[in-house]
Amino acid sequence: MLREGEFVPDVELQLDDGRQLRLDDLLRQGPVIVFFYPADFTPICTREVCGLRDVHPAVVSAGYQVIGVSPQSTESHARFRRQYSLPYPLACDEDRKLIGAFGVSGPLGFGVRRATFVIAEDGLITRRVVADLTVGTHLGMIAEAIAGN
Repeated sequence: MLREGEFVPDVELQLDDGRQLRLDDLLRQGPVIVFFYPADFTPICTREVCGLRDVHPAVVSAGYQVIGVSPQSTESHARFRRQYSLPYPLACDEDRKLIGAFGVSGPLGFGVRRATFVIAEDGLITRRVVADLTVGTHLGMIAEAIAGN
């Protein structure tokens, strides 16, 4: 799994609206918070994406972009995003390339770890948290990042 102080790979993302985007292109627009979650419409994941939705104005005010990643389809992500009014894109990683590149596969390659990375414009990971069952740890780390701590 990628750690703080390491650089992220430049990977291509397929967004919930069907657009293709390279991570490096996103980073040219400013620092990015990338969070991985196991599945759309599950209780903990829904709590996580809604928590990020609720703090999104503060995240944007601090100069960050947000993108969520899980292995569901564009159709699933589009429904999930619409149902919960998510103001940030969701990346579809059905082939698990991004999950593999960040090293967030679950045990024995099954599932996806709940992991959040704060990435500076140069691609350096400045913060990371991995907590599979607790959303508060992720939101707390994001609050610290946007506060500049």
